Amino acid sequence: MNDAPIRIAMWSGPRNLSTTMMRSFGARPDTACVDEPFYAAYLTATAIVHPMQEAILASQSCDGEEVARQLTQAPVPGSKPVFYQKHMTHHMAPSIPRGWMGEVTNAFLIRDPARVLASYARKMEEVSLEAIGVPQQAELFDRVCQLEGTPPPVVDSDDILADPPGMLRALCDALKIPYTDKMLSWSAGAKPEDGVWAPHWYDAVWQSTGFGAPREAPPALPDKLRRLADAARERHESVSRYRLKPL
Repeated sequence: MNDAPIRIAMWSGPRNLSTTMMRSFGARPDTACVDEPFYAAYLTATAIVHPMQEAILASQSCDGEEVARQLTQAPVPGSKPVFYQKHMTHHMAPSIPRGWMGEVTNAFLIRDPARVLASYARKMEEVSLEAIGVPQQAELFDRVCQLEGTPPPVVDSDDILADPPGMLRALCDALKIPYTDKMLSWSAGAKPEDGVWAPHWYDAVWQSTGFGAPREAPPALPDKLRRLADAARERHESVSRYRLKPL
């Protein structure tokens, strides 16, 4: 790695193994992490109300331009050479800036929409494709392809659970950072980088010390969620076809 820090923007929807991946990168001694830095800006821009709303708004800048500046120009916490940014695709409301994306190394974390919907519906009453970030992920992926002239790295959460070291090696290779086995395990409990919303969302992650077992067959969904999963399929597959293979 050169002297300039590598700033990795990892884009996923909610319930995509995104916090587990943040744990994995946070276990690297050379990496600092930030958790969903546009969350407050997204809530402000859309007037959507989420659990722990006031705490979220108080914990981060609500100005998308300022958040983008922090991500691309401010010193990396701890002066670490790698800065892992966990981003939610649905946080990128139309008014949230996107020009900064050309200044970071972008990657995408995806998951079968049926699994996402089953998990998300256990936490939130209102469920939609926009809420789980499927159309936004496709839009951001296309944007990065246009910016870089080539598809960015894509990893599927099921592939990671099936072969954590193989998939992490492939991802690190694509990101041009060294792989380390330290990414495979971490201590249980909260971490300093966790957002203030963690008590609502991260109960399972707080109990984890590594990647879980591979997922079994997709969950059975009620008709409403099944229709949403079917509607998400084409956009999901437009990104999924670029996913990395294990090394």
